[in-house]
Amino acid sequence: MLAKQHHEPARASRTRARTVRTPLVSSRPTNSLKTRAMDAAQPFDFEAQEAERRNAARRMRVGVVGFGTFGQFLARRIVQQGHEVIATSRGDYADKAAEIGVSAYYRDADDFAEAHPDVVVLCTSILSTESVLAALPLQRLLRSTLVVDVLSVKAFPKDVLLRRLPKSFDILCTHPMFGPDSGRGSWEGLTFMYDPVRIAPDLGNAANGKLTRSQRLAAFLDIFSSEGCRMVEMTCEEHDRLAASSQFITHTIGRVLGAMKLEDTAINTRGYESLLSLVENTANDSFDLYYGLFMYNDNSIEELHRLEQSFDDIKQRLFAQLHARVRAELFSGSSVEGAKKLPDVPHGNGHAATAASESPEAHARR
Repeated sequence: MLAKQHHEPARASRTRARTVRTPLVSSRPTNSLKTRAMDAAQPFDFEAQEAERRNAARRMRVGVVGFGTFGQFLARRIVQQGHEVIATSRGDYADKAAEIGVSAYYRDADDFAEAHPDVVVLCTSILSTESVLAALPLQRLLRSTLVVDVLSVKAFPKDVLLRRLPKSFDILCTHPMFGPDSGRGSWEGLTFMYDPVRIAPDLGNAANGKLTRSQRLAAFLDIFSSEGCRMVEMTCEEHDRLAASSQFITHTIGRVLGAMKLEDTAINTRGYESLLSLVENTANDSFDLYYGLFMYNDNSIEELHRLEQSFDDIKQRLFAQLHARVRAELFSGSSVEGAKKLPDVPHGNGHAATAASESPEAHARR
């Protein structure tokens, strides 16, 4: 009896001990505590890290030659894309380059070349392209450099680059069909024409984390496609044929209207507003650019002749209709047969205006 009483407290003690330890074990399955989704952005988000890794792998050092208005325009957007940009030009644009985010600005072309950009973008004028390229120390650049031109004509720079660049260099001819005015905001829907003139084949994987030639081409084109540009691949020759009947004619009409000194009025129509806008846009471009479109595109002369012929045709039609109406008013009392005997005035030589001013007596005497 005493033994029984002695052991009962011990069992109760063990029971209490088990009761104390039990709450330390969760009654819920461990898996239910895992995070399945989270709306808030996380500092260690896997997708963000992966995107950053891809961007770093595609990051290029882009060298801009010619840091004028258009060079600055492109450099700003390329920097925003996350690429490193260096630049060189004849003028002192160091402060502007720093403002844009350009990592280094060189007045000396040798220093620029020894910085070894992956891509060299020629942002020169059409007229100065060949002389600028001749002054660039090509032997100091990487042997695999990709050289890109952005001129408004294409067959001319293609020929210059093929003649002057070492055969180990890649060549990409492009024409962004927009500029600092039309591309001030979004590039969505703006046309970017390109022609991969010479891209050497990849020889295995690139060393030291560098892009292969094909990867570098894709990365450069991605600068524009990722901004929403309408990417158009065509030959330089086809570009010039189409540009002569679009870009050159646009500039020609704008400059002709500008020479007429059109003025803003209180009764402008939308069509007239468009003409004033055309004059303003073409006036913002230098005459050297317009001359380059004419001089370095073989199709421009033909388009200029077509424009002149079309203008003459319109004048002839106007004067012919004016002459017919004046005849009808002067000889409304005459017989139809008599009116038909009047001589026709040749078109396009100014005789229609002279005939309209003659008196009926003078007409009868002729």
